[in-house]
Amino acid sequence: MSYYSVLDVTPTREDWIPDYIEPANRLVAQHGGKYLARTTSHNQLEGELKEAALRIIIEWPSRQAAEAFMADPLYQPHLQTRAAGSVSHHYLVEGKDDLG
Repeated sequence: MSYYSVLDVTPTREDWIPDYIEPANRLVAQHGGKYLARTTSHNQLEGELKEAALRIIIEWPSRQAAEAFMADPLYQPHLQTRAAGSVSHHYLVEGKDDLG
């Protein structure tokens, strides 16, 4: 079953970004992840306004793959840098329809 990381990221400073992109790309791929969207082009269609500079969607082959990426010791310094340099929210969504 696929899982999806859905992230809202708003940098509070940008000095961390150049050193983050390549390692994050590589580690996402190593854990079987695939970026479906990484964009500043997004519109909120309903609900209380929740602004974010960047919306990201990553498809994972399993929950274990997503969790392994997040726990990867090689990713930890990059995660800490992103957390310190942005306001970020990360949701892990199971790719199923509970209402269908």
